[in-house]
Amino acid sequence: MTETIASEFDARSAQRVEHYLGRIKRSFDPNYDGNLPSQLVVSSDSADWLDPAQVSNPARIGPLLALPTRSFEISLQELPGSTATDLQRHAHEAVHYIVAGTGYSEIGERKCPWKEGDFIYTPPWVVHRHYNTGPSAARLIIIENAKLLEALGLHERQSMGLVDYATHLQTHAQAGETLLHK
Repeated sequence: MTETIASEFDARSAQRVEHYLGRIKRSFDPNYDGNLPSQLVVSSDSADWLDPAQVSNPARIGPLLALPTRSFEISLQELPGSTATDLQRHAHEAVHYIVAGTGYSEIGERKCPWKEGDFIYTPPWVVHRHYNTGPSAARLIIIENAKLLEALGLHERQSMGLVDYATHLQTHAQAGETLLHK
């Protein structure tokens, strides 16, 4: 029985080593351009739209899963007029580009107004929420390095629900909890 376990371990180990050596070989490949992913251009029409109920967020999120990115992901986001996303935080960095609409974001204790053409930066693990103050849907492009953190086993995301930052702080204060702010 011990020989069987040892041979299974050796087989798995050999597969991992073979995979690793293949990655090293590819990194030194002088013909790297010949090994490009087949799909380098992806239409926004190929977004895989998630139902807001699936993500507990009033915004529609459409990740562009056909993009062959390895360390970051890009999604489209539509936030209906006069609504806000959930209050959340996550281990990854995020940048939102405003394609259309006006509003503001609560990023920690700061209120940051935005409009079409602006970029919003959300640092890692900072509680935040995005508000559309206009009557029609705001459209955004999200760039996140979540894939990199997932690959390292370091990704986490938390939603506090459909509350604003001040209410979130009050709830924690009433519970006797302290939140650190930097």
